[in-house]
Amino acid sequence: MIGFDAKGTMTMARLDRLSVEGFRSIRKLDAFSLTNTNLLIGANGSGKSNFLELFKFVRAFMQLPLPGIQNADIKKYVLDAGTATDLLHKGKLVSEQISITMHFGLNGYKLSLVPTQDDLLRIESEFMFYSGTGKWYPLYSGDGFTPGLLAKKDTPGVLSEHGVGYYIYTSIKNWQMYHFHDTGRLSPAKRTQDLFDTAYLRFDGSNIASYLHYLKHDPSGEAVYNEIISAVQLVAPFFEDFTLTPFSDDKIRLLWKQKGVDYPMKPQALSDGTLRFICLATVLLQPNPPDTILIDEPELGLHPYAIAVLAELMKARSKDTQLIVATQSAELISQFEPEDVIVCDRQNGQSHFTRIANDSVSEWLRSYSLGDLWKKQVLSGGPVHE
Repeated sequence: MIGFDAKGTMTMARLDRLSVEGFRSIRKLDAFSLTNTNLLIGANGSGKSNFLELFKFVRAFMQLPLPGIQNADIKKYVLDAGTATDLLHKGKLVSEQISITMHFGLNGYKLSLVPTQDDLLRIESEFMFYSGTGKWYPLYSGDGFTPGLLAKKDTPGVLSEHGVGYYIYTSIKNWQMYHFHDTGRLSPAKRTQDLFDTAYLRFDGSNIASYLHYLKHDPSGEAVYNEIISAVQLVAPFFEDFTLTPFSDDKIRLLWKQKGVDYPMKPQALSDGTLRFICLATVLLQPNPPDTILIDEPELGLHPYAIAVLAELMKARSKDTQLIVATQSAELISQFEPEDVIVCDRQNGQSHFTRIANDSVSEWLRSYSLGDLWKKQVLSGGPVHE
């Protein structure tokens, strides 16, 4: 999270402070701190998904890959969402703009976007910050839709090979979000996949077979592959191994072997929960993880024991990677410390986010788990009437 390595060279840092105004249900979030473990809990519609969506929004702004949007940019993101009015908090009559300020260790970045006459969003202002000088530096967009940061990301620094723009852009690029809700018959993880699509594990698991094949046959990934197998066997004792044999046209599928059965099983034979757990275990055990991993509702379809195993994988990963996870699982948050949990509440149509203070629940935790306190409304984060 610091901005320099042992040699005094500036390095990428994870997002450690965030301010937002006017985005969806978030009217105002001021200098909110993020740690290595951030579990968002709250009722339906409280703002958990909008918090995660903010990261998708910024990635679209930076023209970085997104689930479901080819060659993402801010115009395509807005059109995919509907209109600028749909993204502004309570619409254009209430919110004049969307403002976001992010701090990554020594570096910072802020932008403001305003609606256009055709209900898109254009850049009103854009700045980058370097704490070494204590100044915000203005950036300029040529067309009002392409961030000026993209031009600055290749500009060398005064004292190093790269400038501030490079480190800000790379920090954002190192966010990876995962969403494994689709486990139907034609879900991406169950389809035939390209064997050589192994640069990274894709957001929806659409290259899970090729990525596991790569891990199994690469010397640097073999140990990780075996860890994934062991994790899956904990929650699915009938599972023996994957059968990752490429087809002649460099295609592969997530076939697997069941104990006591001598022929390969198709991915359709996996339960929804088992398939999701395979994807989640691969995300959390991957050998070269992104700086920040975002996951929406990882508990879907998982047995309570599988959730406990998932929590252990998350704890191990959070030692070197930032996790931002939206959940409604009392079982999952019970596996973590109070300060790891962020309660999302909706009041008067606005989302509020509060990190739990350990001293506020320490007496309660003598008799109850965190999940119990949430279900009993001690932590709030439940449905409210407006």
